[in-house]
Amino acid sequence: MRRQREAVAADRAAGVDWRQVAASLDERGYATTAALLTSEECRRLAALYDRDEVFRSRVVMQRHAFGRGEYKYLRYPLPNIVEALRQAIYPRLVPIANRWRERLREDGRFPPALGAYLAECHRAGQERPTPLLLKYEAGDYNCLHQDLYGPLVFPLQLTVLLSAAGDDFTGGEFMLVEQRPRAQSRGEVVHLRQGEAVIFPVHHRPVEGTRGPYRVTMRHGVSRLRCGRRFTLGIIFHDAA
Repeated sequence: MRRQREAVAADRAAGVDWRQVAASLDERGYATTAALLTSEECRRLAALYDRDEVFRSRVVMQRHAFGRGEYKYLRYPLPNIVEALRQAIYPRLVPIANRWRERLREDGRFPPALGAYLAECHRAGQERPTPLLLKYEAGDYNCLHQDLYGPLVFPLQLTVLLSAAGDDFTGGEFMLVEQRPRAQSRGEVVHLRQGEAVIFPVHHRPVEGTRGPYRVTMRHGVSRLRCGRRFTLGIIFHDAA
């Protein structure tokens, strides 16, 4: 079953137009994909939320002034489909991540396989898994933030919408805000259908200026849910300290 999941995830990752993803990330600061999960897979993942044994920790946002709602970090071993997507998508993002490093004159390169990168994280003391499930109900929202868990950071992550917009919930739009030096902030609202993903920067990205590339800061969040319940899967590629 695990090999089957890996094959399915690899096929879905192969079906994404990664050149278009790279172009969209460079131009707009995010990219969307067609469905990476079926409706049934989305429902099964959302149903895991009530199984405490699957998770390593739970965060109630209002206790930390993060917003309203809650999320849970999955424990190792990750659910098969989450592990398969993480393994299949990482190598597709590495060329973009390494190109961004070069443009920003940052040292080092990301290895081509996720296992090698996670080994680097673990040697640095970042050993806790970071993929998570998030749950929002009416009135909940997520403040603008960055998912930084230690000195080692893979610069791209993705969020998969597990619920059906319009049927399961209204409101709750995914938001990105970009802060350029000495300029006003620019916001984007990203609409997804069930199973689709948005790929976006963890903390910054390069933008071409008159004197060459410069760094802009990115934050993401979720607007207030008007009604219903919204589940999402977050896949982050660096582990946490």
